[in-house]
Amino acid sequence: MMGHWIIAPVVLPAIMGAAITLLMRNDLLLQRVFSLGATLLLGAIAAALLWSASTSAPEIYLLGNWPAPFGIVLMLDRLSALMVMLTALLALAVQLYAIGSDWDARGRHFHALFQFQLMGICGAFLTGDAFNLFVFFEVLLIASYGLMIHGGGKDRLRAGVQYVAFNLVGSSLFLFALATIYSVTGTLNIADLAVKVQMLPEGDVALFRVAAVMLMLVFAVKGALVPLQFWLPATYANAPGPVAALFAVMTKIGAYAAIRFGVMVIPPTTPATGTLIADLMMPAAIATLIIGAIGVLGAATLGRLAAFAAIASMGTAFIAISAFTPAATAAALYYMVHSTLAGAALFLIVDLVTQRRAHDRLTEALPPIHRAGVIAGLFMVSAIATAGMPPLSGFVGKLLVMQALRDQAPLIWSVILISSLVIILGFARAGSTVFWKAHAAAPAEAPEHAPQGLAFTAAFGLIAALAALTLFSGPVLTWMEATAAALHDPSAYIAANQLPEVK
Repeated sequence: MMGHWIIAPVVLPAIMGAAITLLMRNDLLLQRVFSLGATLLLGAIAAALLWSASTSAPEIYLLGNWPAPFGIVLMLDRLSALMVMLTALLALAVQLYAIGSDWDARGRHFHALFQFQLMGICGAFLTGDAFNLFVFFEVLLIASYGLMIHGGGKDRLRAGVQYVAFNLVGSSLFLFALATIYSVTGTLNIADLAVKVQMLPEGDVALFRVAAVMLMLVFAVKGALVPLQFWLPATYANAPGPVAALFAVMTKIGAYAAIRFGVMVIPPTTPATGTLIADLMMPAAIATLIIGAIGVLGAATLGRLAAFAAIASMGTAFIAISAFTPAATAAALYYMVHSTLAGAALFLIVDLVTQRRAHDRLTEALPPIHRAGVIAGLFMVSAIATAGMPPLSGFVGKLLVMQALRDQAPLIWSVILISSLVIILGFARAGSTVFWKAHAAAPAEAPEHAPQGLAFTAAFGLIAALAALTLFSGPVLTWMEATAAALHDPSAYIAANQLPEVK
C-alpha cells in the first residue's frame, strides 16, 4: 500500500516549483541542482508506484478524507503508474538536455515552469474524477505556454498564442461536456460514472451521447487528432528543443484520457453510446496518420518534420485505441511508450542540428556541422524508430497494432505500411540535405561548437531506452496485456472507490 505516496508526484513538483520561484529565481545553479534533484526523486517515487500497481490492486487516495464520489480522489492503477513513470523518465532526459545545452539560461523561470508542468501532467494521469482532469489540464496548459515562449521571439510568441487560443476552446468544450454529464448522471467520479452510465434511463441517453462526443472531441484536441491537429505543427516546430521534447508526452494525455473513458466509462457495449465513439475515432485516426506522413515528406524545416512525425504517431496510437479491445489497447500502450521516447529523442536531435546550422530549413544544403558523424547517427536511429522500421521498438509497436486489427487488415495494414514508407522517405530526404549534401557545400572544416556532454547524454539515453524497449518487448508486452485486461474489466478499480450502492 502506497498511502500518501500516491499524491507525491503532484505535491513534489508543486512545492519545488514554488520554492524555485520564491527563493532561487536569481541563482541558476541552485535552480538546476534542486530542480534536477526533484526530478530524480520523482523518478524514484514513480518507480515505487509502478511496482506497487503491478503487484497490488488499484489504490485510492482521498483528499480531505472525503469519500468517493463526493470528494477529490486520486487513483493509482497500472495505467496511471505507467504514465507517471514514463513522464518521470522523459522529464529527466529533457532536464539534462536543457542544462547541458544552456536552454534553461535563456529565461529566468524555466525550472519553475518545468516543475509546474510536471505537476499538471502527473495530476492528469493520477486523478480519479473528470473535473480534476480538467483542472490539471489547465495547470499544464498555463505552464506549457510559459515554456513555449521561453527565450522569446516573434514566431514563438505567435505560435504560443495560437496554441493557447486553440486549447482554451478545447477547455471550454470540456466544461460544457462535464456540465452535461453531471446533469445526467449526478457524478464526475470516473469509477462512479462507469457504474451509472450502464443504467441510464431512456430519457437521458441522447443527452449523454452528445456529452460523450464532446468529451472525446476534447481528447482529440489534446491528442492532435484530425481535424483538430492544426495547433500542433507550429507549436512544436517553434518551441525550444527541450520543451518540444517534453511536449511529446502531452499529446499522450489525450490518448490516455481516451483509453480511460473509452474503455471504462463508455465502452462499445454501453447502451447509451454503443460503437458511436469507435465509429468516429477510427476514420479520424486513419486521416491523422496519413496527414502526418504527408507532412513529414513535405516538411520545409526540421522542426516541422519532427512535428508532423508526432502527428503521425498519434494517428497510429488512436487507430489502436479506437478498436477498444484488450489486444488493441495493449498494443496502443506499447506504441504510446515507444512514440513518446522516439518523439522526444527526435526533437532533441533536431535541436542539436539547428544549434549548429544557420537555420533549420531543408530547402538548401549548408556546410557540415560540428560532430556531424555522431549527430547523423543519432538522427538515423531516431528516424528508423519514428518511422517504425525494424529492428527498433517502432516496428514492434506497429506490428502489434496490425496484429490486433487483423480483422480490418486490408485498410489498416495498407495505411500503416504505406505511411511508414512515406515517413522514411521524408526522413531520408531531410538527412541527405543536412548531412550528405553538406559536404558539397564546403568548407571541409566544420566550425567548432561548445561541448555539450549532458545534451548528448540525454539524446543517447532516450535511444538506449528505445533499445531496451525493443530487447525486453516480450515482458513489456505481457505487462501491457495485463494492464489492458484490468482496464477492460474495471471491477477492481470500481471496488477500490468503495462507492455507495446505487438505488
